[in-house]
Amino acid sequence: MPAVFQNPPPTAARRTPRAPHHNPLTTVRPTTRLSVRRRVAASFGDTSSFLTGDLAVPYDTGGMPSSPPRPVTTRRPGWSDLPVGMRAALADRLGAPVVATRTATAGFTRGFAGVLTAADGSRAFVKAAPHDSRLASWYGWEAAILDRLPSGLPAPRTRWTLADSSWFAIALDVVDGYPPRRPWEPSELASTLTAYAGVAAALDTPPNDLAALNPPHLADLAQADILRWGDVAAGREPAPPFPAGLEQRLPELVGLESRLPGYVASASSLIHGDLRPDNVLFGPDGQVWFCDWTWLCRGPAWFDLVTLLLGGHAAGDPEVTVGPLATTGGTRLPAGPTRVSGPEAAVAPAPAVTTDWLDAAFAAHPAAANAPPDALDVTLAALAGYFLTTPTLVPDTATEQFTAHQRRSGEYAFAWLACRQGWS
Repeated sequence: MPAVFQNPPPTAARRTPRAPHHNPLTTVRPTTRLSVRRRVAASFGDTSSFLTGDLAVPYDTGGMPSSPPRPVTTRRPGWSDLPVGMRAALADRLGAPVVATRTATAGFTRGFAGVLTAADGSRAFVKAAPHDSRLASWYGWEAAILDRLPSGLPAPRTRWTLADSSWFAIALDVVDGYPPRRPWEPSELASTLTAYAGVAAALDTPPNDLAALNPPHLADLAQADILRWGDVAAGREPAPPFPAGLEQRLPELVGLESRLPGYVASASSLIHGDLRPDNVLFGPDGQVWFCDWTWLCRGPAWFDLVTLLLGGHAAGDPEVTVGPLATTGGTRLPAGPTRVSGPEAAVAPAPAVTTDWLDAAFAAHPAAANAPPDALDVTLAALAGYFLTTPTLVPDTATEQFTAHQRRSGEYAFAWLACRQGWS
């Protein structure tokens, strides 16, 4: 979903912004929903960012030899690419000249994102983009959300916002840590799921000031942009490549995804909305952090749970069979090998997990306690269609890796669903 909050606040003072999600059907009236999305992409930017957000997570892995390596997926502006006036304003706001920068090299958007270190040793994680850009809108909205998240929720907080030289920036707390391995390593996933149970509980009845931002509802987002198989069946959307022999499953896919809006409609809680392993960090003390809150929306926590599990499954390594169920950190999860510590962990292959393992992890989680029996299948069907069709809509804000990322995510969602359904 693109941002419509086009003018973030120019100073640290807050005003109530509008959510960066919007329903393109209320804005333009072309003859098909496909043309809606293309026109919105041309006008506002990335209509696919709802589930593939800006991986501008505030981590700094310097001095942590066991940090898993992360692929370079974006070419962001460097510190020297920012306007001179903006660099000076950031240094003034930090209180000392900037002496070191660590630019984020992962993600699927092109804004500046990195850790700035000042001469006095102070640090901040800064995101910046031209003031009139879609990215600046998203950054401003994220800053408003982070200001209002419940106290104690493990998310980096906004320090300040700044506008100068026609650019807009937000500064967040720096999280010293590293992202999880992909595919999911069992003990890391167990820690993440336990931490997310706390997040889901905290957002089940959100604070009034956070709710007052009036984030969109997942049911509306699903109807407006996530559900795609119905459009494919009606000829309004080009059919994506199907795995061999599964073309005949289109009616079943349409039926499954069509249940999603009804399943989520009654939810009053708030969810992250873009919960992927890319937006999770592990601190050196074992703390799990959740980052990139731009796509906050109303919906059931089990939707976040599916995207979290799917994101870590989407890797090219072969699956291996892991052991029986075990209890870990308060969440009953499949057992697996523990994470290897030390420098060799950066190159050691991580054990993959099977779809049975992921099924069990979903079923065991508190967020899924009240989910409909087929909620996982319904969500996987919707995500598969969403990811497999959106690579045709690549906005100018996205990197060259965006298309491949979308396609792989769709393929893994489809494969997981096919395994659950017994399709062959």
